[in-house]
Amino acid sequence: MSGFTAADYRGRLGRAQALMAEAGLGALLLTTEPDIRYFTGFLTRFWESPTRPWFLVVPVAGEPVAVIPAIGRALMERTWIEDIRCWPAPAPGDDGVSLLAETIGEVAPEGLIGTPSGHGTHLRMPLADFGRLCALVGVERMAEGAGVMRDLRMVKSEVEIAAIRTACAVAGRAFARVGEVAGEGVPLARVFRDFQRLCLEEGADWVPYLAGGAGPLGYADVISPATDAPLARGDVLMLDTGLVVGGYYCDFDRNYAVGTPAPQVEAAWDSLLQATEAGVQAATPGARACDVFAAMDRIVGGSETGRLGHGLGMQLTEWPSLTAADRTVLRPGMVLALEPSVGVPGGGLLVHEENLVLRDDGAEILSPRAQGPLTRI
Repeated sequence: MSGFTAADYRGRLGRAQALMAEAGLGALLLTTEPDIRYFTGFLTRFWESPTRPWFLVVPVAGEPVAVIPAIGRALMERTWIEDIRCWPAPAPGDDGVSLLAETIGEVAPEGLIGTPSGHGTHLRMPLADFGRLCALVGVERMAEGAGVMRDLRMVKSEVEIAAIRTACAVAGRAFARVGEVAGEGVPLARVFRDFQRLCLEEGADWVPYLAGGAGPLGYADVISPATDAPLARGDVLMLDTGLVVGGYYCDFDRNYAVGTPAPQVEAAWDSLLQATEAGVQAATPGARACDVFAAMDRIVGGSETGRLGHGLGMQLTEWPSLTAADRTVLRPGMVLALEPSVGVPGGGLLVHEENLVLRDDGAEILSPRAQGPLTRI
């Protein structure tokens, strides 16, 4: 259960049930890995297989019920969940739908059944099966999840924050070793492979996300896979990793100069550091997500990405989004990735990212903070 106790999960359940009662929900129907893990501690990479749906029913009173493929029973029995109901999946004719409908009827005979369906959510079951479920339970009972999961997961406990801090420390140690694997003449694809090895050596459970780029005046984007192009003197190399430790992500990048960077690159880098500091100062309880965006945007100006950061936790990106339109009020315990970007005159762009947690008196930086001139390799 990755350092979490049954009391941790019961605390989450109690907070959820209070929000559910307030919203008039009889139960939550959860279908995605992070939502199910949030209440159970069920941690497995088997979610990579799309052939089986998984369900958790969280009633407004009582304990959650796992309705899962039989292959998951043994692992679920190692969590605090006691009521585990299984079917031999995959079974396309009835892939757990009847069993799920029976369970809902038993543990939540009244009230609306909320399923997270707002921004940043998805339904991890076949749409046809969801239609069958609605027919069995009563389509009039099916409802949006009232933002319960969003409200719960945006604010992290100290155990969650510790897990994210650990992931950040692992990535920081790997970033400190980039000079071992990157330099003039080394193909970018080899840097990517070797950096993932460094992350694993330093303690990552796995490295689900790695992107980056390289070029003499920045890079074209921050989401491309690596090519075999060799690093050249004067390039800027950027690596952006989301590695996992104990089921929680870090998400930050680092930029490196291959030799001496161009003057406009150094100026852009200085702007990024200033923007990051402005974001850190703006990230206080009671401020809004859009306020943090504005503080950074005033320095870097007119980012084309649409946002300059996001929430972080069990997923690489969570709520809120640091955009001009997101008016989410920040609260202590929220973990954010600040991610300002700036264009380099005559070239591409530079992006810098740090991770922090909001405390009562401001922001605590979780990632080993980059300061000073670009690190040279």
